[in-house]
Amino acid sequence: MVFSSIIFLFLFLPVTLFGYYLIRQDLRNVFLLLMSLLFYAAGEPWFVMIMIASIAGNYILGLLLGLARGRKFLKRSILAAVLAMNLGILFYFKYYDFAASNLNALIGTDIPLRHITLPIGISFFTFQGMSYVLDVYMGKCEVQRNPLQVALYISLFPQLIAGPIVRYSDVSREIAVRRETLDDFASGVQRFTIGLAKKVILSNQFALLADQTFGTIPDQLGAGMAWLGAIAYTFQIYFDFSGYSDMAIGLGRMFGFHFRENFDYPYTAASVTVFWRKWHISLSSWFRDYVYIPLGGNRHGNVYLHLIIVFFLTGLWHGASWNFVVWGLWHGAFLIIERVLRNRNITISAPSVLKWINTMLVVVIGWVFFRAADLHAAIAYLKCMFGAAGFGNVFYILQDYGAVFVLGSFAMLPITKKYRSLCETYVVLQKVSNVLEPLACGVILVIGIAYTVSSTYNPFIYFNF
Repeated sequence: MVFSSIIFLFLFLPVTLFGYYLIRQDLRNVFLLLMSLLFYAAGEPWFVMIMIASIAGNYILGLLLGLARGRKFLKRSILAAVLAMNLGILFYFKYYDFAASNLNALIGTDIPLRHITLPIGISFFTFQGMSYVLDVYMGKCEVQRNPLQVALYISLFPQLIAGPIVRYSDVSREIAVRRETLDDFASGVQRFTIGLAKKVILSNQFALLADQTFGTIPDQLGAGMAWLGAIAYTFQIYFDFSGYSDMAIGLGRMFGFHFRENFDYPYTAASVTVFWRKWHISLSSWFRDYVYIPLGGNRHGNVYLHLIIVFFLTGLWHGASWNFVVWGLWHGAFLIIERVLRNRNITISAPSVLKWINTMLVVVIGWVFFRAADLHAAIAYLKCMFGAAGFGNVFYILQDYGAVFVLGSFAMLPITKKYRSLCETYVVLQKVSNVLEPLACGVILVIGIAYTVSSTYNPFIYFNF
């Protein structure tokens, strides 16, 4: 079930909201937990048991860590069990065939492939479960003895299958006690509406062009069309995932939760380093806190090796394929180049717009590895981008997609952020905004629902992870 589906908008969400606010406050967590399990089971009836097993395992291991205070060997043994359980589940469902096929090719073994169906959102709920127990291990949060609260934290439906990856320490107090307000609810509706519009009005339109170009035989794809397709995918994945994050944050607010931001206008970054501070913030901060810093971070060991490990794992986290690994290492390589230049006090004097163009070239080329079916297809597509099959005619495509490119270009800029800053400065503007924003939100919601109802094309990229 996706947030931009008819069944979610007209059945699941209304029933959940009415039920949540009609029952007693002390039963709301139980109700949310049951609805979250139902939400997951709607798409994966059997795999909900995998998630419940993950919840139970992390809850029990968290309790054991709480009992092992002061005993380092025992704590480290439990930590090893935490990593083995969570990474074992992830490996079996997501990476078994990938590892087996590579071993077969590398050393000539004959390990049979199992063609295992990937549970939706397994990477997200596994990382959330791990972060809870790792925070207990590192002393960042107290052990939770109420299993319902741990279960709700991991399975809470707004962020269950596609993030953002929420830290237990960020929401533990709100899971225990929270106060739902009308302002939060209204803010949540507005944020959800923005996310829905990003998904169905923008991302789905860019997806049509991206699918068309990446599905074309490379010899028949000119450079102009190849670049348009790569740029279309660059827009698609941003509006797809940031839109889903907006919807998740908005839904959380409707139920009294305040999730952290997951995107901060990443396509305005003028360096790859800044891009990764703004893109999928919850994932990059997860790897920073649980992999990069424990490896030694900037202080101990080889920082460049640490970065390579982190971005190798970042790529692999997205999918069991070498093109995802190359995508991660591609970004890691440019982060290392920027760090080397910074450490040697080498400053490249160039206008900000040229630095932005350079960053976006890195990002767009990287997305080709991410989108292509495999590494061979990615290389073939990149050859087309750089003229292997001529330039070709793109003007007929721009007649159909020119408007959505213009709209998408404005939507990726922090225009609303600056507008809100102006509203805080000018009282009159704030009063006008208080009237116009709800009206604009209503219009956008109607348009978004109209797109949802009328379209049968509703792909969602991050369901694959």
